[in-house]
Amino acid sequence: MIERLIVDGLVMGLCATFLMDLWAWFVAALPGQAAVNWAPVGRWVCHLRNGRFAHDNIGTASAYAHESMIGWLFHYAVGLAYGVIFALLAGEGWLRHPSFLPAWLFGIVTVGAGWFILQPALGLGWAAGKRPNRWQIRLLNLAGHTVFALGLYGGALLLQS
Repeated sequence: MIERLIVDGLVMGLCATFLMDLWAWFVAALPGQAAVNWAPVGRWVCHLRNGRFAHDNIGTASAYAHESMIGWLFHYAVGLAYGVIFALLAGEGWLRHPSFLPAWLFGIVTVGAGWFILQPALGLGWAAGKRPNRWQIRLLNLAGHTVFALGLYGGALLLQS
């Protein structure tokens, strides 16, 4: 039972993270938008090994080899973990009869990790509060995590077929 929830959660997490990345690539193609850069997150992960959690500006922290790859791996590890956590919380009943609302609520809740843990640790402030375009970042975060929720829901539908 629990093994099945974990496997299903991994599938849903992979679907959700991949769909979120497709969304990010679409947004990056719009005028005035930049592509997502996972290198700063990779740099942050590397600094965790040295006991450094928070930075005033991750861009000025010492660089590491393969930061971008490490950031991408971390991004997918978190997405897979979220998928498993959601599957365990939602349970077998939801997996047998998935609906979007629980997935969406979970997706929106997960924005909090970025806003209140990752972004401050990178030196961006709470919910990117130190950035001049903080409201644009916040809206894109909410949209991205809504797309992540669609991926959780879609992954659950795929598991039924």
